[in-house]
Amino acid sequence: MNLPLAFLLLLLLPALTVAETTLSGHVVRIVDGDTVYVLDATQEQHKIRLAGIAAPERGQPFGKKSKQRMAELVASEDVEVDWYKKGRWGRLIGTVWVASPDCQVVPCPKTLNAGLALITSGLAWHFKRYAHEQSEEDRERYSFAEVEARGKNVGLWQDYEPIPPWEWRKRKRARQ
Repeated sequence: MNLPLAFLLLLLLPALTVAETTLSGHVVRIVDGDTVYVLDATQEQHKIRLAGIAAPERGQPFGKKSKQRMAELVASEDVEVDWYKKGRWGRLIGTVWVASPDCQVVPCPKTLNAGLALITSGLAWHFKRYAHEQSEEDRERYSFAEVEARGKNVGLWQDYEPIPPWEWRKRKRARQ
């Protein structure tokens, strides 16, 4: 392989790694506020980690409320998942789209971003550690939604100093 061609491939590699694939299916299980299982048309289950958000862990303050809100949004619903990679535990990482609950047309288009809705409800953080994987538009939307939720003191922002799940897990490991 010649050097200019190799250089060109290296430049294109980041663009190739963020390409999205769409998965359509039915939500069959809510693990927590940022992880769900989707059953596709071939009856294959896919574990989905919602991109760009970090929801409180089970046992953490607001963990149950976060899971409950995710269930209200997507449980037993048909969704589309725009995923762009598999995480280190084999989960698909992507955006989960669902029909808005107030939709009046049939079939309802899937226009509600479940992860963004969770941040707006104050039940998840914008996961800035992975913000570089988001489009600029999504980074701005998620960041703005978190600032708004903080300003309104909704959800976990009612706590004086809410502990992000990555810190909560770190503290829990240190205690064990």
